[in-house]
Parts: sequence; C-alpha cells; structure tokens
Amino acid sequence: MVAIYGAVHLLVDFACAYLMFAGIYGTSQWYLCLLLYNFCAFALQMPIGAAADGWNKNGKLSAAGCILIAAAYLVCGVNGVAGAVIAGLGNGMFHVGGGLDVLNSSKDNTGFLGVFVAPGSIGLFVGTVLGKGAVGLRDWPALLLLSGTAVMIYGVKRKGLWRASENLPVSYDGIRTRGAAAAAVCLGLVVIFRSYLGMVQTFDWLGAGAFIACATGLGKMAGGFLADIIGLKKTAFWSVALAGGLYLFSGYPLAGILAVFFWNMTMPLTLWAAAKILPGAKGFVFGLMTFCLFLGFCPVYLDAASLTEIFPYPGMGLAFLCGVSLILLLNGIKVVRE
Repeated sequence: MVAIYGAVHLLVDFACAYLMFAGIYGTSQWYLCLLLYNFCAFALQMPIGAAADGWNKNGKLSAAGCILIAAAYLVCGVNGVAGAVIAGLGNGMFHVGGGLDVLNSSKDNTGFLGVFVAPGSIGLFVGTVLGKGAVGLRDWPALLLLSGTAVMIYGVKRKGLWRASENLPVSYDGIRTRGAAAAAVCLGLVVIFRSYLGMVQTFDWLGAGAFIACATGLGKMAGGFLADIIGLKKTAFWSVALAGGLYLFSGYPLAGILAVFFWNMTMPLTLWAAAKILPGAKGFVFGLMTFCLFLGFCPVYLDAASLTEIFPYPGMGLAFLCGVSLILLLNGIKVVRE
C-alpha cells in the first residue's frame, strides 16, 4: 500500500508541475497562479486534514484528489487561474488522504513515511523540466495520473480504500500534555526553515537540478529508515549537524549534494513526531506541517532578503539555519518516546 501511494505521489507532483509550467508559466497570470496553487496545495491541507480525520475515508480522498488534478487539465486551457486552484486542491487532497493512511500504517516506525514522501521530489523535478520545455499544455500527464489512480484503486482496495480507514476518534487532547504545544511550534518552525532553505539554496555546477532532486528524495527516505534503526534523536542530531557543516562547502558538488541529502532526512522525523503529539488528529497535523511549508515559501515569493545575501558567504546562511533548526528539532522531539 505504501509503495503504491509513493508511486502515485510521484505522478501527482509530476502532473501538477507539468501543468503549471507547460500551461501557465510565462503568462501574465503566472505569479498569481503560483501563489494560489501553493496556497491550495499546502495551506489548505490543514482544513482538509481536519475534515479527513472525521470522515475516515482516506483512500477516497486520495483518489478524488487525483481525479481533480486530471480535471484541472481540462480547465487550464480555458482559465489558468481556475486550473491552478483545482490542481492545488487535488494535490492537497491526495497528500492528506495518502499521508493519513501511511501514518496509520507507520505506528512506531518512520520508514514508511520516507517511502511515501520521497518520490514527490523526483516527480516535481521531472514535471518542471518537461513542462518548461513543452510547447503548450498536453494532456498525457493527466492520462498517466489517471492510470496510476486506477492502479491505486485496484492495488489497495483490499486494504480498505473505499471503506472506513483506521483513523482514531478525533481528539485534540494531546496538545494539552506538558510541553506538547511548544514541541509542535518547534517542529513547525523546522518545517518552515526547511521549506525556505530549499528555495534559497542555489548551486551552479552542471546537472545540479537532477542531483538535488535525487538527494532530496533519497534523504527523506533514508531519514525515516535510519530513525527506525538508531532512534529519532540520534538521526535528528547527526543529519542536521552534518548538513550544516557540509553547507559551508556547498560550492563543491559532492558537499552540496550531501548537505541536501542530510538536511532532508528531517522531513519524516518532523511529520512522525508531530503526529505522535496529536494521534487523534493526524490529518490536521499533516496539514499543519504542510501549512508551514507554505509559510516558508512566502518570503521567497515576496522577494524578501535572503540569508544568502545577509551573510558574507552563501553557505554560512544555510549552515546558520541548520544550527537553529537543530536546536528546535531536538526540543520538538523531546515529548516523543523513542
């Protein structure tokens, strides 16, 4: 089930990126559509997740999201703004539904989360490259996504795709436990910084985009499995500490690739730890973390001053952000039992 969701995740992010860059990029509506897409795809996951907790039909939500993305291809040719909004909503619905099922299956393991989230980086990169190189929007990515959706429906239906999911009764009581609210804030800040850093880091070496996409995906996957082997705290410490040190030398290709790899190992850790704080509201928590991704996007969208401009050497700003994130992450996972 997790592998199928991971594969469809790749197709979802690929189809969305291709639609945005082949159908809207370069038009007068691009910046508005970019904002609306990211808001719908990430910020709106919080209310979608809160509703999904109670609806308890995660598979249906994921499938509906995929179908909505395919429908966006029909709309985009007529109205780019509407196409971006529909694609963003579909993206958010798929992520919440699939993420909830994976979180329910994960129980005390983080490895499954890494398998689910990692392929999205590859899909996003390939969709962006092919979309920028396309001459007009084509519908084959939508057809590919619908084929993957059919496989998802068939492949996981025995796990309850159309039946009630395994969501716990909705409850927000976990936030009242000692230190839980502070821990959630710390974890959210780490996600904001990871989102922001991912957009301000720039590499000039040949083939940087492909290498970074692979390092991002593999890092997310490795972080989940490593946490299962050596523990959450050790994985958090060593991954962020190594990332910070390597970012100082990120002008060198190998150091830059490894920095991105280690930095992205934190992704499944923050999500799993946050879900442990509110086990009765995992959909809301999933959406809260993606809302933090949107907050990290906002300074870049608004063209605010970048850390790479404030510090005398670009790698210093990235390393500084890793240092702050390390403190926040270690405090955020204190309330979670290993």
